[in-house]
Amino acid sequence: MISKQSNPLLAEAASHWHAMSDFRSRRDRCKRYCYGRQWDDVIEVDGRRMREEDYIRSQGNIPLKNNLIRRMVRSILGVFRNQYAFPPAAALRLDSGSEADALLYRRLLLNASYNRLDELHARTMEEFLISGLAVHRKTFSRTAGEHLPEAGVLRTDYVAPDSFFIDASARDFRGWDVRMVGQLHDLDFGRLCASLAESDDDCRRLREIYLGDGAASAAAGQVFGDPAGARGFHTPSAPGLCRVIEVWHKEVRGRYRVHDPATGRIYKVEADRRPLLPEGVRLQWMADEVWSYAFLAPTGEVLAEGESPFPGGGHPYVWRAYPYIDGEIHSFVADVIDQQRHTNRLITLYDWVLRSTAKGVLLFPESALPDGVEIDDISDEWSRFNGVILFRPKAGVPLPQQVCGNASNVGITDLLDIQLKMFEDVSGVNSALEGKVTGGNVSGALYDRQTRQAMTALLDILESYNSFAREGALLDARLLSPG
Repeated sequence: MISKQSNPLLAEAASHWHAMSDFRSRRDRCKRYCYGRQWDDVIEVDGRRMREEDYIRSQGNIPLKNNLIRRMVRSILGVFRNQYAFPPAAALRLDSGSEADALLYRRLLLNASYNRLDELHARTMEEFLISGLAVHRKTFSRTAGEHLPEAGVLRTDYVAPDSFFIDASARDFRGWDVRMVGQLHDLDFGRLCASLAESDDDCRRLREIYLGDGAASAAAGQVFGDPAGARGFHTPSAPGLCRVIEVWHKEVRGRYRVHDPATGRIYKVEADRRPLLPEGVRLQWMADEVWSYAFLAPTGEVLAEGESPFPGGGHPYVWRAYPYIDGEIHSFVADVIDQQRHTNRLITLYDWVLRSTAKGVLLFPESALPDGVEIDDISDEWSRFNGVILFRPKAGVPLPQQVCGNASNVGITDLLDIQLKMFEDVSGVNSALEGKVTGGNVSGALYDRQTRQAMTALLDILESYNSFAREGALLDARLLSPG
């Protein structure tokens, strides 16, 4: 039943989302550097703001780059692909040897196949390296579709970190102190009705909210000052889409723990149901924390709400931030951006020095110019690879000659070698890990030790992601368990 209105909850969710604006800016920059747009940083020159690429071109130079970050990410993804495996039964606490455990583990493997978890985890690992945040969402499919064989299959979906938010006050590395988590959805109207409407009246109400006069997303964007065309909290990412804010939050509810001596049952009931309990039961009041959800329109309407439907409660998100110190997320790629920038600058400088050095200049004495021949004719003939210039030398007149100058040795190549070595040292991805042979005199034992040392440098981030994968598999086991 769609109702109005939950502005306090919407305002709290918006505050947590805006608190992550610095993280989203850093993620966007790291993504640009990883995929090759490495001269897009904005600088100020003589009071004008422009991209570095535009400034370099305005100086008559070419902004060159050598994308070391992408090569590094591919190498780590190769290591991850080699070692990834669905968590064994022991890691999921399914090692009792019982038939029920064996059946559940087979269901988990089948579900992993349905969701293409090997590919999903590889792409999420790439996101983890770029942004430092990996997020998956678990839901049960409402209908059979192209990729899932039947309704009720447990889906695992990737969540883009720029649409995800968590409690800004959280500090626990494991996420156990989070009290609010949520996601921004941009849906077309058909999918919106299929996901949230339960009757014709709900569809009509959704049409009034999103497609009527002063549609929800546009109205909210004007009220809250979301810039036009920007991905704000209230404004969808593209015209024609409907913004829905999914919020999961912890609530404290007064309840009674009930012990019925007649049946031996112990259970919990809401406080307002106390008069309906049978005689003779023993009651103990308790403050019970529960996870509740709400799907909100940007203008505050509650599109759907309720208590967590998952067995044992909880929210549908599995996430891991790296390293999450004081609530801050710092990505692996961000550590090497400075080395990448310096490398690009040295390459561009070297190219500029080579192009600005005089080379191949023809000195042709004016008095040696043959009768009836223009200097342009000499220039055209000189530029041909098989050109011949015919002239009659004159006594005392010097012959034409070409002047070639070598680029000055200003130490650019040495600086470039230092930066490439520093890139390996900072990232921990050395040539051995990339499969390069450093020289014929390197023994197999030394090469193997270099590879193991590189793996040691990457062990922390790989194990952090593996713990994320295990946590997701544990949630799958809890949701798919028949008990």
